[in-house]
This record gives sequence, C-alpha cells and structure tokens, in this order.
Amino acid sequence: MDLRLTKTQNMFKRAAADFVKVEAPSHIVTEWFRNKATFLPDLYRKAANLGWLGMVVPERYGGASASFTDCAVVFEELGRVPLPGPLFSSGVLSALLVLEGASEAQKESLLPAICSGRSIVIVAITDKGVDWGTESVETRLTNTTGGFVLDGTKRFVYDAEGATSFICAARMENGGIALVLVNRESPGISITPHVGFMVSVAEVRFDRVKVAASSVLGEAGAGWQILDGALQKALPILCAYQVGACQEIFDFTAEYTRTRVVFGQPIGRFQRVQDHCVELSIHLDAARWVTYEALWKLDSGLPAAAGVHEAKAVASEAYYQVCNFSHMVHAGPGTDYGHPLMAHSLMAHTLYQYLGTPLHHKRKMMDALYPRGKG
Repeated sequence: MDLRLTKTQNMFKRAAADFVKVEAPSHIVTEWFRNKATFLPDLYRKAANLGWLGMVVPERYGGASASFTDCAVVFEELGRVPLPGPLFSSGVLSALLVLEGASEAQKESLLPAICSGRSIVIVAITDKGVDWGTESVETRLTNTTGGFVLDGTKRFVYDAEGATSFICAARMENGGIALVLVNRESPGISITPHVGFMVSVAEVRFDRVKVAASSVLGEAGAGWQILDGALQKALPILCAYQVGACQEIFDFTAEYTRTRVVFGQPIGRFQRVQDHCVELSIHLDAARWVTYEALWKLDSGLPAAAGVHEAKAVASEAYYQVCNFSHMVHAGPGTDYGHPLMAHSLMAHTLYQYLGTPLHHKRKMMDALYPRGKG
C-alpha cells in the first residue's frame, strides 16, 4: 500500500490551499460561522468553476473522472478552513447517489447541472433525529392518480438552505424505500433552520407535496441499497475534509503552545499541555491513515466496506476530540467566536452525527468484517 500523493494530487492540494487562502481567510470564516451564514453562492460558484463539484463523476456527465484520492486531497484542504457550503453534500454525495442508482436519462439530466453548480441537490434521509438506517425513514410516499404524494418531516437536513432540490427518502405503501427528487419550490415544502451549537442544519417539512412518477430515482423500493452504494464512495471524501480540519487545529494549537507564555515560559513546557497535544496527534494520525487506506482500497478496486465505516467512525470522533483537546489548551481565548477553533467546534459537532454516528459505523464495520449468518 503506497499512500504517497502523485504529482497531480499535490497540484490539486496546492490549488485548493491557494483558493482558501484567498477566498476564505480565517478571520472571514469565523464571521460566517458566527452569523450562521454558511451558504455563500459566490464562493460556491467559484468552486464549481474550478471543477471541484462532481470530480469523481465521469466526463460524459460533466465531471472530471478523477480518482477518489484526487477528490479527497482537495477536500482535505477545504476542511482546514473549514470551508462551508454544499460542496460535499451536493457535489459529492448527491452526485454519487445519482450516478449509483438513477436511470441513464436521469443521469444525463441531473449530473451536468450538479457538476456545473447550476443545481444544488441535497439529500434528506432521516426523520428520527440522529438515527440512521431504514428504520429512521418515516416520510410516506403515497400513490395517487398520475404520481405520488410526499408527507413527512426530515429533522436534520445538512445544507438545506442552499438547495434547489432535495433527494428525499420515503417509505412506500409496500414498505420499501424510494428516493425521490423534489424541487425546493414545490408547494408544501417548508424549511426551518435549527439554532444551537450546530451549523448548516435545518428541518425540512413535506406537506402533501406532489411528486411525478418520473422523479423516483432508479428502482422504486431500492432506495436504501442505492444510498448505501453511494455512501461507500462518498464517506471517505467527507473523512478527508475532517482530516484537514484536524490537521489545521493541531497546527495552530502547537503554535499557541510555543507563543503563549505563562510564569515566564511557553505553556508547551507544561506536562498537562503536552498530554493534550499528544492526544491531538493520536486522533489526527488515526483519522488520516484509516481515511487514506479506505481511499486507496476504493481506487484499487479492493473490498472497502469495513474500511469505509472505520474511517467515518474514526474521523468523526477524531474531529470532535481534537476540538475538545484544543479547547483545553486554549482555555478562554478558544471560546471566542472570533477564534478559528469555534468554527471548527461547530462543524465537528454537526458532522459527528451526519450520515451516521461513530457508533453506527463501528457496528457496520463489524458487520462487514464478521457477517452474521441467517437463522
């Protein structure tokens, strides 16, 4: 296994680093997070023009036919800010969801618009808080003359504010789960942003929303299988974003221990501060290596299910814990919303449960490693 980056990947990495340095310096990003202004159309358009939406989508659909690691090195640099907006949720997750399960006609219609940034398609999956799995889908899809009617409430939809349409998971009358594409402007849709210690999250309500039969993605009833297939490819890219965030926190925390002087010496000389920095390093390294191993397996065509679930569990936990240990080092100054650590803390808490908690993915990892027999 060779995890060294290629020349092309290093070029992608430098380009992304230059982009965030110019377009999203930390003092501006902290203000975005303070005001919960995390959908920035101009910034999203600029990222689209650089080809960062749908990087792993084939060129015939408007993508770049890049490898998963190519895409991940870009998102690692975006995570260092952390850059907000639906670059992952639409440009990676929804794009892969359409690529995984939609019909050819649907791919040709949807993917070029997603890759160019003209359409922002956001997944709305669970109805029951942080639960993840088929049991968390309660929204109903009912047959009517000429189509369907959609009823239900998605409690936590990430990046809902910027959506032009939603891919909604709904339970059919026969108990199967379907994925349906719904225009945001359809009558009966309401979006309520959540307040509190999270960011870019809203409740989306579907009240007797009419859905055409042609809006069902792929085979009706196979929605969860399609979603699982897309997640196997999308999750390591999200993990790379979290790795970049952990690296940035480690870097500015280590610098703080060298420059903050207490009792006549840098705080980095104190044993307890060193302990916190060791914890930072351990979580960062764990997240990095399991993430890039999963990416390597995907790019190599090897079985990657267990590694993908492990990466999501470790990276989400790492981001959360790295923020905690950095707060212990920074103390009061780190709780100021003008400090970049607060933007990371909001994002870490939000991503901790996004697309399944670490506990969920640990269980899925064990299922992949040791399949349970029937009976």
